[in-house]
Amino acid sequence: MLVLISEVLETPVSTLLGENISESKVDDLKAISEKLEIINLQLLQRKNTRRKMIHWILISLCAITIIIFISLFLVKSPYFNWDYNDPENAVFGVAFHSFEWLFIRIAPIILIVSIVGIVLTRKKA
Repeated sequence: MLVLISEVLETPVSTLLGENISESKVDDLKAISEKLEIINLQLLQRKNTRRKMIHWILISLCAITIIIFISLFLVKSPYFNWDYNDPENAVFGVAFHSFEWLFIRIAPIILIVSIVGIVLTRKKA
């Protein structure tokens, strides 16, 4: 019977029973704030995970660049002594020289950008 009266009067049954509605709003507000806190913690964790991943990718990029630079230095451009009358040697020599030429010019930029990125993504105390 209370349900029918509440439908006719368009009021909740709790109002007809005399319950305080403001308390339920406080509970709703508390529940919403707890959910928002959980969401904020999840977003913070995702942000920290992304920062760590980018940090280690930049460290790996620095290490790979240095390893390639050292290996090119140790090899000392062996294509200078090759016989370029053989077409396969000529193509490979040009490819090797092109890679070496581009890498030596791009490697400093890669290292500088990586180091700046590593500094910016480090864990702040």
